[in-house]
Amino acid sequence: MPKISTGNWTEHVGTTHAISGQNDGPYAEIVLGDQVGLSQFGAHLERLPPGARSSHRHWHETEDELIYLISGDLVLIEDVETLLTAGDAAGWAAGQPTGHCLENRSDADAVMLVIGTRADAGVVHYPDHDMILRHDRTGRTFTRTDGSPITPKA
Repeated sequence: MPKISTGNWTEHVGTTHAISGQNDGPYAEIVLGDQVGLSQFGAHLERLPPGARSSHRHWHETEDELIYLISGDLVLIEDVETLLTAGDAAGWAAGQPTGHCLENRSDADAVMLVIGTRADAGVVHYPDHDMILRHDRTGRTFTRTDGSPITPKA
């Protein structure tokens, strides 16, 4: 088993989502699983600076997710908010309709390990935005919860 490189962070700037209009802020990541060819699940390190969110609040129909907080503090936002500190973990089973995301409200970076299923196709619900993402290997489509299509803003 080869040693996985954890030294090179890929920085991502915060951008406004073309459909929701929400900007979750910047983050950095090191994709771990791809380095050794994992195909059943994904694993990466994610660093959130102060003020950033991990994502829009969401839940997956077909994918499990788990996070382990390595350093820093994050607020887990579900139906209620929970403070997570280094050493805490949280997870969501596929199909569990609890929208979730993480937000760094501290004054220091937070680093977490993120692990999740790599399904060929999936459905992701965004309860705060009346939005559903359907994706497969050929692409992705967004709809409202009533099934009506959504097109990205120009």
